[in-house]
This record gives sequence, structure tokens and C-alpha cells, in this order.
Amino acid sequence: MRSRLLVATGIALALVGVAASAGSAYAYFWDESNSDLIAAGVTVAGIDVGGLRADEARALLDTRLVRPLHRPLRVEARGLTFFVQPKQAGLQVDVARMVATAVTLSRAGSLGDRVLRRVRGRRLDKAVPLRAALSRASLGAYVDGIALNVASPATSARVVPSRTTLRIVPSRDGLAVRREALQRALAASLLRSDRPRTLTVPTRVVRPRWSTESLARRYPTFILVNRETFTLRLFKHLKLVRTFRIAVGRAGLETPAGLYRINDKQVNPSWHVPLSAWAGDLAGRIIPPGPADPIKSRWMGFWDGAGIHGTDEISSIGSAASHGCIRMTIPDVEALYPLVPLHTPIYVG
Repeated sequence: MRSRLLVATGIALALVGVAASAGSAYAYFWDESNSDLIAAGVTVAGIDVGGLRADEARALLDTRLVRPLHRPLRVEARGLTFFVQPKQAGLQVDVARMVATAVTLSRAGSLGDRVLRRVRGRRLDKAVPLRAALSRASLGAYVDGIALNVASPATSARVVPSRTTLRIVPSRDGLAVRREALQRALAASLLRSDRPRTLTVPTRVVRPRWSTESLARRYPTFILVNRETFTLRLFKHLKLVRTFRIAVGRAGLETPAGLYRINDKQVNPSWHVPLSAWAGDLAGRIIPPGPADPIKSRWMGFWDGAGIHGTDEISSIGSAASHGCIRMTIPDVEALYPLVPLHTPIYVG
């Protein structure tokens, strides 16, 4: 009786062993046959690929990730539109590596863990990030091209003098492309398939060195000389404040036309006689202040021996009578002198 019980027990244990062995074999072969199966709950670049085999996951990612990422990116600024082609920007999406990572995550743990997870329907809940790259050089070339068309330099306000007035050309703000910000924005947009494929160029306003409002500060004093009407106009901060009657150079010895600056100032100056034929025996001499010196009271030189000075030949005022200088009455030149700093612009027209 006892021997029969032992035999029956042995047979039962053997059957259990056989069943266990059969179950293990089945689990092993099931696991091997699903070696490329991605576990439920795994996402790649935000796309659910759980329950798919590797080739199915690659096909899905090609449709839902790669193709959308290769759509052109529209870039807008100042009414201009540019299109950035992802392929030309060097876009490369490593689908194979992402799917391989998803499979590796799905195979984590022991055989028993995988079988148990499968039997109980557990989710793995693992996320594989986007594996993609862009060419920095290509993006930089796009940024340069956009900036070339969008950016504009700031233009300072300026003064255009004439014989009678100062015309102000207004300033204009410029526009600069924020290049680093644009490159970052391009990269972010090109690598996101879930974003709108339209981007506005980031810019900043560039202020001119001299605005229209600040121009008067740049020109505290300005002189205009009209040789036709024998007048000298004095401007302060671009506003006319005084007008004087003058004499200018005679025919053949005209006061030089153009824009100059006051480069020399003297009180009771000597006369440095120019080496010119009209000077005769006086050419090259220095005539000290006194009755023989025609340069009376004050001197404001502006170009190659030409300047503004006082004269006692009152009758010459209002005519072309000098040897190239601008003559003023002595009271007028003394009134003008302290109002004119060195480097004051003077326009002779």
C-alpha cells in the first residue's frame, strides 16, 4: 500500500514538473517571438507606440513625426515671408535609435517580469525623447539671409545748409534681427511637429546716434553766408537769432563756397599777407595791429587764409569788395565773436 502511494506521488510530482517545464518553455518561446514588441505605455517623442512591433513603430513615426517635421517652416517679418526647408537646415530624425530604445525599455527586467506584466496588463509608462539634429551652420545661413532682408540701419537726423536756411532731414529708427533668438526659435520650431509652422522674426529697434529731437544739441551754433545778398545769418540750436550785413570777395577773388568750420579765433589779429600776386610788395609779410592792418578788431578763420574780420571800410559793406574774406563792421564783428565757438560750422553759398 505504501509503495503504491509513493509511486502515485512520484507520478504527480513528475506531472507537475512536466507542466512547469512546459509553461517555462512556452513563456520563453513567447518572449523570444515578441523580442521586438514594444510594451504598452511606451511613447516615442510623445507618440504612443505601445503594443507595436519595431517595424510598425518605425512606420507610425514616419507618418506622424518625420513627415510633419519635414514640412516647410514659414517665417514672417515686416510684410516679408521666408520659407525654411527642414532638409536644407540639416534636419535628421533618428527613428531607428528611438525605436531601438523603446524596445530596450520594453525588455527591461527578467522574463518573469515581462510575462507577469503581459498577463496582468500593466503599462510600462516610459517616454523616449525625440532624437533629432539640425545643422548649426545651415541655420546660421538662414538667419543671415533673413537678417539681410529684414534689418535696416538707423539713420541720424542731419542738417542740410543753404544760403538762407537750415533744412532738417529727420532721423529714422533702424531694425535689427535678434540673431541668436531667431536661431533658437528656428531650431525649436523645426523640432516640434505639434507647433504651428509659422514663426515671427524676433527684432529690436535700433536708435540713431542723433535723433531729430537731439539734433539742436549737436549744432549749438551755425553760420550761413549768402554771397548774393551780402548777409551773414547766425543760428543758435538751429534757430535764426541774428542777421548781419557783410562784404564778400570781389570777382576773381571770391569768398570760397562750401561747408567749413571756424578753426582759428583771434582778438586784434595781425595780418599774415598771403603769397598772392594781388598783395604786391606786401606778399608774405606780417602786418601787426594798427592803422596799416586791414584785419580789424576780431578774426575768425575758416579756410586757407579766408575768414571773418572787422573793417573800417564801412562803404564796402553790402558789396563784393574783399580779397576773399568776409568783412563786417567793427561793432558787428565784436558782437558776433563771443557767440561763435571754435569748430562752429559755416556754410558759404
